[in-house]
Amino acid sequence: MTSTPAPWALLALALAAAVLVALLAAVATALLARWDGASVPAALLRAGGAFGATLTLVTALLALFLHGSA
Repeated sequence: MTSTPAPWALLALALAAAVLVALLAAVATALLARWDGASVPAALLRAGGAFGATLTLVTALLALFLHGSA
């Protein structure tokens, strides 16, 4: 008996991984901005931009991959 995971479970796992990658990029951006001398609000603004951009890119790539495999 072979069991395959439900497609929604794979999608949820892929989205969770995308959020983690975006969060990692945001933290790295905030740290680099602070080390460059930016204020805390400016560093958080840069981190938010990096989070949004990374999440958009990763979800677009995920959608492209899922659309191509269907």
